[in-house]
Amino acid sequence: MEKHLFLGDEAIAQAAIDAGLSGVYAYPGTPSTEIMEYVQNSPVAKERGIHCHWSANEKTAMEAALGMSYAGKRSLCCMKHVGMNVAADCFMNAAMSGINGGMIIVTADDPSMHSSQNEQDNRVYGNFAMIPMLEPSSQQEAYDMIYEGFELSERLGYPILFRVTTRMAHSRAGVETSAPKPENAMRCPEDGRKRFILLPALARKRFRVLLDAQKSFTEASESSIYNRYIDAPNKRMGIIATGIAFNYLSENFPEGCEYPVLKISQYPLPRKQVERIVGECEEILVLEEGYPVVEEQIKGFLSKNLTIHGRLDGTLRRDGELTPDAVGKALGKEIRSYYAIPEIVEQRPPALCQGCGHRDMYEALNEVVAEYGDAAKVFGDIGCYTLGALPPFQAIDSCIDMGASITMAKGAADAGVFPAISVIGDSTFTHSGMTGLLDCVNEKTNITIVISDNETTAMTGGQDSAGTGRLESICAGIGVEPEHIRVMVPLKKNFEEMKRIIREEIEYKGVSVLIPRRECIQTLTRKKKASKK
Repeated sequence: MEKHLFLGDEAIAQAAIDAGLSGVYAYPGTPSTEIMEYVQNSPVAKERGIHCHWSANEKTAMEAALGMSYAGKRSLCCMKHVGMNVAADCFMNAAMSGINGGMIIVTADDPSMHSSQNEQDNRVYGNFAMIPMLEPSSQQEAYDMIYEGFELSERLGYPILFRVTTRMAHSRAGVETSAPKPENAMRCPEDGRKRFILLPALARKRFRVLLDAQKSFTEASESSIYNRYIDAPNKRMGIIATGIAFNYLSENFPEGCEYPVLKISQYPLPRKQVERIVGECEEILVLEEGYPVVEEQIKGFLSKNLTIHGRLDGTLRRDGELTPDAVGKALGKEIRSYYAIPEIVEQRPPALCQGCGHRDMYEALNEVVAEYGDAAKVFGDIGCYTLGALPPFQAIDSCIDMGASITMAKGAADAGVFPAISVIGDSTFTHSGMTGLLDCVNEKTNITIVISDNETTAMTGGQDSAGTGRLESICAGIGVEPEHIRVMVPLKKNFEEMKRIIREEIEYKGVSVLIPRRECIQTLTRKKKASKK
């Protein structure tokens, strides 16, 4: 064994490598990005030839990971919580087909929305798909769960959903690693056509198999070392703590909790332990990060009139992160704030980097759009260019989800909005904007699409972008007329030319694609520093 100081994400990545991983598939998204980056930078992963290239989006990542599992190898699929919405089609059906080689799906949820547009709790997805879930309470547990999780996946025959949240992903702790395991040999399933072809007649059989497997999933949870009943003499209250919430509870009781505690880090809920704490205690306090998933479920376990405290009754807030202080308040403790932010300190909103090409693009776009008054609408997308919504630009009117800029602009154009303009980044375009462009081409929509190309996935740290060097050919292949695919260099010296091109393409009655292209200032700076070493 060796001891390391790992981020939660790093513990996950190292555990997967040590567990005999053959491939990791992911799309960058905070707070999950560092898992793939750790594997990419691992000498062991390079020596063993572990697949570790970024996928175009979370759906393609999930499907590729399932394909590797089909071949008998162990695969890891990683995404932030909203990425599961993109991958949900394959995710739900992988629960029907089951797996061959061990497959773990990491969802990194983001309560308090530090870098996200919602704070959905993907344990709901795990329950929806009816597959086992793991939720660590520490970095060491994150390592151990992944290290052993591939064998659990293979033993049960299903993918495992592994849920962490921002604090677990991005905080550090000491982790002891275990002896590396060899990779699985390639072995395609003998009954593959019965399991992996989900025609209705076969899918109905597979669904019954999934339902029958629920008993074994519950038995695995009830015998799991990650689910523990910790008895205590004061039965006035029982505490159910899940994942990192158990860590926060422990911080409030450094000498041990006076109440019985049920720690839950493996799902489905361990029925026997839940029935015990519900049966022994007068009230129950549920501590969980995210939605009241467990709080709602345990109501089905009640055989007596019992008061349940948690997020539903206001003991804990429904929104935002769980914290040690929030847990302390829920326990009735007096919490003092020792580090209040002075009133003189003003929060500084995020802003586009000085020298960023998006700045020059927005300045030119704003001047042209102003010529159309309130009639013009600019639909934005997910990326660092979303900061164009803030001062001084205030350049976009919407930002909903990955790829929505093109399709929302199309819908607005269909409704009569002119000009209807979409602003999307190069990585987001290849993630989920291409299909929207195809809709526009097929219907000859009167729309102007700006693909602001900084040749990287900048918002998450400068990962490779799937469309680098190919955007023009992709757009032409989809059917955009080549003369209306216009490339610009967003610099002050080209300002008047940019405005002229934007005006011309807005006035063209059809699909126009403008590509302002200049390398991200951050990745360019890193390259220059690296070249001097």
